[in-house]
Amino acid sequence: QVQLVESGGGLVQAGGSLRLSCATSGRTFSSYAVGWFRQAPGKEREFVAAITWSGDSTLYADSVKGRFTISRDNAKSTSYLQMNSLKPEDTAVYYCAANQFGTLSVRRSAYVSWGQGTQVTISS
Repeated sequence: QVQLVESGGGLVQAGGSLRLSCATSGRTFSSYAVGWFRQAPGKEREFVAAITWSGDSTLYADSVKGRFTISRDNAKSTSYLQMNSLKPEDTAVYYCAANQFGTLSVRRSAYVSWGQGTQVTISS
């Protein structure tokens, strides 16, 4: 399994941008798909975006489509989530996760390794 560590969270005003990073350890990162999820207080963890092991295909939740961009750099064993036009409803703890099958999935159960999360707070 890979180990994942998120970074890049913070407090920004509505309309601003943040870029989250998900650094991983382990030589097999390039074979894993990566997903980003988020969890707001009192709500269930929800799917945000995913990218295949090769980076040639991505998937987004409707709520972030057109505003967020997921990417990866296998040479650096790192995935990124670029978040633009942020809204107060984007406030949550953001988690990255690794899917050993390398394919896109919105299901939490498809991901075997999770990071500890990074807080994103958007002020109105």
